[in-house]
Amino acid sequence: MLDLKIAGGHVFDGTGTPAARADVGITGEGIAMVGDLAREPAGQTLDASGLMVAPGFIDMHSHSDWRLFGNRRAESKIRQGVTTEVVGNCGFSPAPVSPEFREDMRGFALYVPPGMDFSWVSVKDFLRRYEEEGLALNVAQLIGHGTLRLAAMGFARRPPSAKELATMRSLMEAAMVDGACGLSTGLIYAPGSYAETAEIVEIAKGAAVAGGFYASHIRGEGATLLDAVAEAIRVGREGRLPVQVSHIKAAGRAHWGRVGDALALIDGARAEGLDVMADVYPYTASSTTIRTLLPDWVLEGGIGAMLGRLRDPATRGYIRADMAQGPVLARGLEWSDIMIASAPSHPEIEGLRLDEIARSWGKDPVEVAFDVIESEKGRGNIILFQLDEADLRRALVHPRVMIGSDGSSLATSGPMADGKPHPRSYGTFPRVLGRYARDERVLPLETAVHKMTGLPAARLGLGDRGVIRPGAKADIVAFSREGVRDLATYEDPHRYAVGISHVLVNGRTVIKDGEHTGSLPGRVLRSV
Repeated sequence: MLDLKIAGGHVFDGTGTPAARADVGITGEGIAMVGDLAREPAGQTLDASGLMVAPGFIDMHSHSDWRLFGNRRAESKIRQGVTTEVVGNCGFSPAPVSPEFREDMRGFALYVPPGMDFSWVSVKDFLRRYEEEGLALNVAQLIGHGTLRLAAMGFARRPPSAKELATMRSLMEAAMVDGACGLSTGLIYAPGSYAETAEIVEIAKGAAVAGGFYASHIRGEGATLLDAVAEAIRVGREGRLPVQVSHIKAAGRAHWGRVGDALALIDGARAEGLDVMADVYPYTASSTTIRTLLPDWVLEGGIGAMLGRLRDPATRGYIRADMAQGPVLARGLEWSDIMIASAPSHPEIEGLRLDEIARSWGKDPVEVAFDVIESEKGRGNIILFQLDEADLRRALVHPRVMIGSDGSSLATSGPMADGKPHPRSYGTFPRVLGRYARDERVLPLETAVHKMTGLPAARLGLGDRGVIRPGAKADIVAFSREGVRDLATYEDPHRYAVGISHVLVNGRTVIKDGEHTGSLPGRVLRSV
C-alpha cells in the first residue's frame, strides 16, 4: 500500500515537457508510482484535482543559512513551493570559523539570529546544527570565499601568503568532505574583493577535487560586466569545475542591454566544452548590504576598523571622495534609486529612498548613508532600483539560466518580519509562474518549471530530485495554474504568495491546503 497518493493533478515531470494527467504515489521518502493510481490503496490522499503537480522548486541562489536558525519553518520559501535552497552564496557562509577571527565573523555575518553563536569551527559541526532541531526544507551548502579568507587572514587587504592560501584551500577541501557542494565568491564584498583571480582559482581546485561547482557574484555588474563574466569563466577553465554566474544582470541604466552580451560569453564557453550556467530573479531591483556603498578599502581590518574610519572627520572626507568609484555608485545610480530595506536603529526610514531621508534629516545623502552604516554597524540593507525589464526577460528565456531568489526564508510575524526586505524572499517562484509564464507568456509554463526543478538539480548533481518519476525523492509541489501569483511588493513585502496548495518534502506534507503543517522533514543534502 502507498503511504500517500497525490490524485487528480496534471504532472510536470521537471524535464521541460508539457504536463500530463497522472497520480503520484509515495512510499516513505520516495516516489513509488506515477500514472493512473485509482485502484492503488493509500494511507492518505491529497486531492490535486484542477492543480498542476511538479517537483519541488530548487532555489539556486539563497541566503537563508543566516535565517534558518531563527526560522526553521522557512515560511516565505516553503509557501512558494521551494523544497531545497542552495545557501552560502556571494562569498558569505557561516562556516568554517577560525577562533582567531570569530568576532570578525560575527561582524561579517549578513544576519545573526538567536542561537547563531558561531561556536562551531568546521562545516561538519555547522551542518549538524542545521539538523538538530529540524528544517522545513532541504539545504545544499556552498562555502563562501569571503568566509575562507576571513578564517585564514581576517580582513587583510593584500594577497595571501603561501601559507594563508594553503589554509584556504585546505579548508575548502575539508568542507567538501563535510558535505559542501562548492565554492561561492562575492567579489564586490570585502574581504573577497581583495582577492586576485589566481587566488580564487587555487581555492576552486579544492572544490573541484570532490565534484563541487563555483558560484560567483561576479566582480562587476555594470561597466565591467563582461570582464567579470570572463573572470568567472576563467576560474572554471583553470580550476576545472562548473561555473554558476549568480543573479545575472546589467546594473545601472548606462549598461542596460548588456545581459545579451554576457549570455553570449556563457554560450561561447559552453561551445568550448565548459559547464557554465547562470541564475536570475524576476525583479528589476536588487538588494545588498548598506556597507557596499563604501569603497572596499574602508573595510580593511574589519567592521570595527570601518566604524573607526567613519567616526573620524578627516577619513570621512576621503571616503566621500572615493564613494563615486565604489561598487554601487560607480554604476551611475542616483540617491533616489536607493531605498533603505532594513535599519533597526531607524525603523522610521525603512522603505524610504536616501534622497527623501536626506531632505527629512537636513543632511546630504552621503552623510545620511554614513550615519546609517555607523548606527547599524554595517548590517543594514538597501534596495537598488537599477535593472532593465528587457534584460530580465532575455535572461529568463535563455536555456541555461535557472531561477534563484537571492533572498532568505522570512515570515510575516516575529523577528523574521522586520524591515521592508526585497519582495523576492516571498514571491520569486510564483512571480515567474504567474506573471512571466501564465500572464505574459514570456516562456512556457513547462519551461519555467524546468528552470526551477530539473535544471538546478542537474547543476547540483541531484539525480533523484528535480524530477517526478519512480525512484526520485518525493519533493513535490501542487499549485493552481490560474491562481498562483506573488503578492509581496517593495512597499508591503511581508506577504505570502498564493496559489500554492500542497508542498511535500522527503515524502512528508509541509504545506496542506495552503497552510503550514509544522512538519520539519528537511535535511542537508551533502555532497558525499
